[in-house]
Amino acid sequence: MPNPYWDDLPEQPIGQPIEHPHATTVLLLGALSVFCCGALGPIAWAMGKRALDQIERSGGALGGRSQVVIGYVLGVVGTILMVIVAIIYLMLLVGGHGR
Repeated sequence: MPNPYWDDLPEQPIGQPIEHPHATTVLLLGALSVFCCGALGPIAWAMGKRALDQIERSGGALGGRSQVVIGYVLGVVGTILMVIVAIIYLMLLVGGHGR
């Protein structure tokens, strides 16, 4: 007779999970998108989403989730800041000096 208490538990990998290969890259791209180059924001955003999906599907075999989440969020913030700066720039460019 199967034991109902252990049958539904997923099998966890033995040992420490290895860090996702793109965890540090996503974190770096996200930080750079906020502090110097907003164009890296969408890249960090896309890579972060893909890495998060892979970490979730790994069932605990891949780590680095916190780095990926921070890089993902920074990528979203960097993208938003880039769009805001672009809108302000276009408004100034189109608006001219008003003379």
